[in-house]
Amino acid sequence: MKLIIAYIQPHKLNDVKRSLYKAEVHKMSVTNALGCGAQRGYQESYRGIKFEVNLLKKVRIEIAINEDFVAPTIEAIIAGARTGQIGDGKIFVLDLPECIRIRTGERGGDAIG
Repeated sequence: MKLIIAYIQPHKLNDVKRSLYKAEVHKMSVTNALGCGAQRGYQESYRGIKFEVNLLKKVRIEIAINEDFVAPTIEAIIAGARTGQIGDGKIFVLDLPECIRIRTGERGGDAIG
């Protein structure tokens, strides 16, 4: 089992979801996040005062999957999120030692579904 965490541009969320659905990945958690990377932010001016905005809006997607779905899930995220510009995002793949479905008590791959 793996846990895939992806940070993407907010405007690419619908494209990523569409790609994931085509890859038959339907279960995910999505949260709003703030972060910075190679983009390093930008400067704005408000009433003549300049300030730096270095935490940019991102979307965090978490997907717990069985081993068979790792490669298709990664490819689907890349296909939906890639613009070719700095700030497209990152994908992290982590080992998931345990998963438990609360309703049934199932464990492991059966709990992921």
